Amino acid sequence: MARAVTTNRKIVNTAAAWAVGLLIFFPILWTILTSFKTEATAIADPPVFLFFDWTLENYAVVQERSNYARFLWNSIIIAGGSTILGLIIAIPAAWSMAFVPSPRTKDILLWMLSTKMLPAVGVLYPIYLLFIKMGLLDTRLGLVIVMMLINLPIIVWMLYTYFREIPGEILEAARMDGASLKEEIIHILTPMAVPGIASTLLLNFILAWNEAFWTLNLTAAKAAPLTAFIASYSSPEGLFYAKLSAASVMAIAPILIMGWFSQKQLVRGLTFGAVK
Repeated sequence: MARAVTTNRKIVNTAAAWAVGLLIFFPILWTILTSFKTEATAIADPPVFLFFDWTLENYAVVQERSNYARFLWNSIIIAGGSTILGLIIAIPAAWSMAFVPSPRTKDILLWMLSTKMLPAVGVLYPIYLLFIKMGLLDTRLGLVIVMMLINLPIIVWMLYTYFREIPGEILEAARMDGASLKEEIIHILTPMAVPGIASTLLLNFILAWNEAFWTLNLTAAKAAPLTAFIASYSSPEGLFYAKLSAASVMAIAPILIMGWFSQKQLVRGLTFGAVK
């Protein structure tokens, strides 16, 4: 009887998981299907799901109208640069908070996390003026700095959590053997926390890749990433749903592929230290 109840519970849980997964994936599927429709079919009422004349015209128009490679390259530089710069700053900060804590360490962590609750539009005006004065407006360097700053609290929090799971005695033994602070972080701490660092890198790369508010307000043409590439298909004349969907698919495809191939590393990193 108990075995039957357990089996039924597993079936229900599996069915619920599939239902939630399909619910989350449906908007992506709908966007992909719409990208292969004509504009007339895309706005048809009732909506057409599978049975329509498939076309690649939208992708051809998007390629002709926009330099997709430039937008893609900007996204790679901005997301990759901000993530790497954030790790360079966050690893020593998380090390000090995890292994040399002060009475105010938890307060500092909470304060850092609270900055993520600040509405971005509330600080847009001063940052915009600063960027104009410093010549960083519509530059990849400016976006790298902004993306790094807005994601830095998450990077520090994640690394702090992972570092807390590493026994401090190992680092003490390294110090007794004459390891300097630099050697301790680079040669001892970092290799032991590779799963956590990898998951932090992946998550923050995705966050920077998907960021739209700052990219749309601080860029015009030169440093515009793929989020601006998508927004360019919204015009005062109206939304071109099929072409907008094609642009969206081209923008999310690289990050979806990266996420698919790195899902094991991401899960391993997110569960790092969960079981001792």
